[in-house]
Amino acid sequence: MPRKPSKRWRSDATGVPAGAVSVAEAVECVLGFAKGKFDQTVELVCNLGIDPKQADQAIRGSLSLPNGIGSTKKVIAFCDGEDVGKAIEAGAMEAGADELIKKIQDGWMDFDVAVATPAMMRSVSRLGRVLGPQGKMPSPKSGTVTPDVAMAVKEYVAGKIEYRNDSGGNVVAPVGKLSFTPDKLVENIKAFLEHIRRQKPSTAKGTYFKKVFLTATMTPSVRVEA
Repeated sequence: MPRKPSKRWRSDATGVPAGAVSVAEAVECVLGFAKGKFDQTVELVCNLGIDPKQADQAIRGSLSLPNGIGSTKKVIAFCDGEDVGKAIEAGAMEAGADELIKKIQDGWMDFDVAVATPAMMRSVSRLGRVLGPQGKMPSPKSGTVTPDVAMAVKEYVAGKIEYRNDSGGNVVAPVGKLSFTPDKLVENIKAFLEHIRRQKPSTAKGTYFKKVFLTATMTPSVRVEA
């Protein structure tokens, strides 16, 4: 049975606009909701006019937002030689080759993002069944397979985000925190929407942005014009 919305959520919901509003208005509305006991993550939910069953319509990638997302990530790097030291210096919590692969095979998963050099992918591929379902498998398309692992580590530690559509054609991404100023949230949201707009598959027909919503961890959603 679905959990009944809290009294605070129901109170906030009375202030949600009836239709879609501008990015700035949506931000103002979400920031106006009652604050909780922690700094909630603000997320953008895009329902796209794509066919998720078609491989050529998949939406997946990564980007760094202008103002970050207000949090850091635990990053590991599959690499060898001089790259190991460079990755650690850039902020990786773990870096290495066979020993790191073995550690993950033994059940260690306390990280958010894994990056790898192209040369390591033949060995890393054996982790597909473990990392794939959790969305942690390095991929060239998402920017986590790269010759410059140190730069990738630095970007992801600083809050670079990965995104991919789900089976319903939705792309969900963090765009900041409730503690952000309105201007920073607006800038991040517009940057993300423009990025996703540029990813529109040539084979996708009809309306691309079907619905877009802005929400925080414990607040109602506000529909955004896109």
